[in-house]
Amino acid sequence: MATTSYEIAQVVDAQGQTCPMPIVMVAKAIRTLQSGQILQLLATDPGAKKDIPAWAGKTGNVVLETNEANGVLTFYIRKA
Repeated sequence: MATTSYEIAQVVDAQGQTCPMPIVMVAKAIRTLQSGQILQLLATDPGAKKDIPAWAGKTGNVVLETNEANGVLTFYIRKA
């Protein structure tokens, strides 16, 4: 359930991809954004629940929100 609406600068669709591809795709995409912009990630790999927040913590980016519906994880990540 989305509690906030975000101005999404880019969407990364990593559905059907397994580790490490969702992180690889997000890392590549976020480099194209300006600081403060928000990226939306769609992923179906259950490992992303732990992997994306861990990656964000290491890189200084911020996971604003995570939702799950119908097997799809949606992450909202703000670029540092």
